[in-house]
This record gives sequence, structure tokens and C-alpha cells, in this order.
Amino acid sequence: MNILVLNCGSSSLKFQIIETDLNLIDQNADKQYAKGVIERIGSESLIALQATGKHPFKHAAPLRDHRAALDYILRWIVSSESGIDAIRSLGDIHAVGHRVVHGAEKFTRSVVIDDEVIDGIEDCIDLAPLHNPANLKGIYAARELFGPGIPQAAVFDTSFHSTMPETSYLYAIPYQLYRRHKIRRYGFHGTSHRYVAYRYRQLTGKQREETNILTVHLGNGCSVCAVRNGNSVDTSMGLTPLEGLVMGTRSGDLDPSILEYLMHKEGMSITEVDAVLNKQSGLLGLSGLTNDMRDLLDEEREHQDRRARLAIEVFCLRVKKYLGAYLAELGGADAIVFTGGIGENSSLIRKRVTEGLEFLGIEIDEKQNNAMTGGTEGEISSKGSRIRVFVIPTNEELLIARDTLRCVKNAPRRW
Repeated sequence: MNILVLNCGSSSLKFQIIETDLNLIDQNADKQYAKGVIERIGSESLIALQATGKHPFKHAAPLRDHRAALDYILRWIVSSESGIDAIRSLGDIHAVGHRVVHGAEKFTRSVVIDDEVIDGIEDCIDLAPLHNPANLKGIYAARELFGPGIPQAAVFDTSFHSTMPETSYLYAIPYQLYRRHKIRRYGFHGTSHRYVAYRYRQLTGKQREETNILTVHLGNGCSVCAVRNGNSVDTSMGLTPLEGLVMGTRSGDLDPSILEYLMHKEGMSITEVDAVLNKQSGLLGLSGLTNDMRDLLDEEREHQDRRARLAIEVFCLRVKKYLGAYLAELGGADAIVFTGGIGENSSLIRKRVTEGLEFLGIEIDEKQNNAMTGGTEGEISSKGSRIRVFVIPTNEELLIARDTLRCVKNAPRRW
């Protein structure tokens, strides 16, 4: 079955076309036919599309909304320009899978989209005002362009963390605020954490019930997840993706009184403070240079820039703190898995995060660690390490495609 995977942001649309089948679900034999992104939707949009094995197609065109952007992509897919032999018409696309950021407590698994599901996603907008409306735009656009005959599925970032116990997801605020407004920790990056936990099982031959690991997603957004018996029992992001680790532009954990203090001292509104914490903090705020870890590492190496080094050290220390906390919560773990743009590609960050944790049984092999870049996967721990350490590139689009197939076929979830 050919699945179109859509990931819609407020002014962007990312896609992949993936062929998958229930018979291949445990054999890693899926095929990616195309991928791409359209940015700056609503103005002169930047378009980058590529069929697998072909030269990329880059263009600019005025696209007023997500429907126009999806229509552009679909026309390219079925055209001779794309060179996708398996997709000759829209009839060759059999289902559409959507990344949806927030499912709250209502959606604990991926689901086939109908009017009731759309209403439920709309009900979650208060919890994800920047994300769920954009995700809905993709759903509406696909409905209009494909018609009612093609099934669509929603795959939620939060659903993997729905297995967290109350002790992990409740904040120590008046309980009626949780009951009234559902203020609690939900966690995000769930598709990534779930995918790498699955790949870990494939690499090690573990069963789901035997999987006790920490998954560490490090990119522009960052989170750690504690997995016990294959289920998420704790994760670093909370009500929103702002909580937890230091990220590219997000502050991560801080004293909540800082908000009132900034409003008083700087004369800022709550909206302005929120923008500072989400868009001007993290690596960017600490360094004053950039939110890109690659550039910060270059600045540290080439110019010994003090604030670049400071940002990197704060970033690594925060990850280290969460690893220690979650190892204590799990009572130990079998493995730690790094993923995400930084986690997959920066051997230096992996080294600095794990340095000093030898007393916990975490030791990495420097040669193996340095070899794990550019999409490779495997173990980087030394032979004497009691806790194994892996690098596993995430593939959220593949998980969305497979979940879409499972939902459409009404098949049991295998991972």
C-alpha cells in the first residue's frame, strides 16, 4: 500500500510517499518513493521535492494556503517530471497519514480520521495552539483534494506517552486544575521515541515486555523518555514542548517565577515572555550566536568562544541530569538510545553527555562512537559497559505510514 505522509506546520508542509505492507512490517523492507517540503506558505513559497534516486527539484511559487501547497505536490508526484514510476495517478496513493501533535487524553492510539476525530483534534487546540490548527489544515486539504474515498489516519505525538502513571504526569498544583483544565504533562516526540524503541528491539532481539531503556531525542527540539516494559513511563516534555531539556531556542526547565519577574522588570506581556522562552532561549539565548549545535561546536573548536562553550556545556549537563533521574526512576536500564539530528550525528555531544557516568555503568567506545554519523545505526558502548549505548536514526514518517496502514486494515499494533 502506498501511503502519503503529511506533516503540516503553520506555514510549511512536509511529505513522504512510502510503500509498506503488513507482510513487511517486521522486515524493514518498506520503500520510500519521494519526499519534500514547502516552506513559507502564504507568500512566495520555497519548494524542495525529490523522488528517491532522482535529482532534487527546487522552485519558488506563490502558494496561498496548505490546500494549494498540497495540490502543487500532488501534481508534481503524478507528473513525468517526478519520475515516480509507481505513482501514475492519485489512485495509486491508497491512504494518507497525518502527524498530529496533540491528542490530549482522548487519543491514546493512532486512529482513522472521521468527523468525530476532527472534532476531537479541534478540542485539543487550546493545548497546542501553534500545531493542531496546522495539522487540521493538512487534513482538510487532503479531504478536499482526494475526496471521501481515500482513508486518512491521525498519528499523535502524545499517544506513546499515554501510558505514563499519574505520579509522572501530574503537576503539584491544585488537583481541580487538572480535572477542570487537564493541566498535566503529556510529552511529545512520541513517534520518534516509539520508533527507536522498536528498532532497538529489532537490533537486540528483545521482546516488547523486556524493553527497559532510555531514548534520547536531541535536535532543535529535545526530549528524553524512560521506557519500561516497552511503555513510556516518564518523559521530559510536559504540558507543552517547552519543559525539560535545553533546546535550540527553548529554555527547558526553569523557575516559573521568572515569568512574573520578567514581566515586572522588563515590562513584558505574558505573550512576549512566552516568545522569549520558546524562540529566543536555549542554545541561541545562551550563546548569543545560533541555535545550531554544529555551528556552536565549530565556534568552540576554532575560536574558543566562551559563550558557545557555555551553551554546549549547559545543554549536555541538562541531558546528563535527566539520564541520572530516569535511571533512578527505572531502577537501572538495559540501554540508552540516542536519536535526532544532534543525537545521530554528533559524536562529541554523545561523548560529553556520557562522560562521568562510568559509575552508573555507562562507557562508550570512542572509535565506535566516532564512526556513528550520517544515518548509521549501531552500538557505541564499550564491551565492559553494563548499560549498552546505541545510536539509532529516527524515522517518524515510516512509523506514521505503518500506523496508517494498521488503522486502515484494522490490524493489531505490533510496535
